[in-house]
Amino acid sequence: MADRKRKKRSSSNGFFEALNGLLTLVLLALLGIGALFVYGITVFNGEGPSDQERTFVVEPGNVLATVAQRLEEQGFVSNADVFNYGSRLLRRGDNLRAGEFNIAANASMHDIIRELTEGTPIQHQVVIPEGFTSWQVVERVNADPELTGNIDVLPPEGSLLPGAYSYRRGDSRQSVIETMTAAMDAAVAEVWEGRQADLPIETPADLVILASIVERETGLASERPQVAAVFVNRLRVGMRLQSDPTIIYGITLGQSALGRGLRRSEIDQVTPYNTYQIDGLPAGPIANPGIESLRAVAHPDAHDYLYFVAKGAVPSDGHVFAESYAEHLQNVAAYRAIERQAAQDAADAEAQAEMDALAAEEAAEVGDAPSETPAEGEAE
Repeated sequence: MADRKRKKRSSSNGFFEALNGLLTLVLLALLGIGALFVYGITVFNGEGPSDQERTFVVEPGNVLATVAQRLEEQGFVSNADVFNYGSRLLRRGDNLRAGEFNIAANASMHDIIRELTEGTPIQHQVVIPEGFTSWQVVERVNADPELTGNIDVLPPEGSLLPGAYSYRRGDSRQSVIETMTAAMDAAVAEVWEGRQADLPIETPADLVILASIVERETGLASERPQVAAVFVNRLRVGMRLQSDPTIIYGITLGQSALGRGLRRSEIDQVTPYNTYQIDGLPAGPIANPGIESLRAVAHPDAHDYLYFVAKGAVPSDGHVFAESYAEHLQNVAAYRAIERQAAQDAADAEAQAEMDALAAEEAAEVGDAPSETPAEGEAE
């Protein structure tokens, strides 16, 4: 009987000892989990290792685990697993936005996941000047390293509206071209709808063609309505437009700069674009006109000018206008005199530079080189 009682007591003690051991393990595990949780919260909300503001890119299709690993590799976070699981606990793992983001110096993991899920990606810009040809536009868009993909088909001339276009890093080049096309369609529709009623152009396509000529004839915004009116006046009286840029486009098709003056043979050659040889408008636009050139053609100035010629040696000097050919010839003669004077001044400057170089060589040979070069405008 006593042996039986001792056996029962021994079994009970073993059970409680095992239970105590199990409870101890559970407690230690809970303490460990708690400590790990506290550590994770501390790391997740503490300052990050990056000591300067930098950008981070979330590629389209990236999942949270991939982003976490790349953040650690690039030194934005100290532990990819903490970032991954902490973001999941906050239920932000499925809300990542593709794009390029600014990450502040020492940003915490919490700050970073908030930026990648709520922030606005950095906007880049591609700027297309007024008067660029479609070939030039494609060249510029293709050269932008932040865009992706290829432009397989050259857009029609005159179909792209110049301006500054924002995009996100990783956007396709084709999508930017499509945005420019949509912008031009909208601009032409708006300008055509509000055009002057008695214009000698019949379609929105004619509006774009004439606006492209105006765009290439003057770089001064204030002159566009005047230049547009000259061409409108010519169309009304049946005169040929006689625009040099149309001849040039017929030669280059907008895919290069001519880089020289026009030859007589090129002026005499009949092409679909040579407005010295054909009546009315050329076969198509010769560039992509801006909104102001479109508006200038839709609302040209009210005057009787039929001619214009450059006023000075540089485009910013603008043009001088004339109603009669006799007056125009006088203006041309004045311009030729300015050209001759500019050429003479350039030749004189070149000759003076050569003489200065020879004098410097002679002085150096006899050991008389100056210790300092005189500032511009100072006497030597």
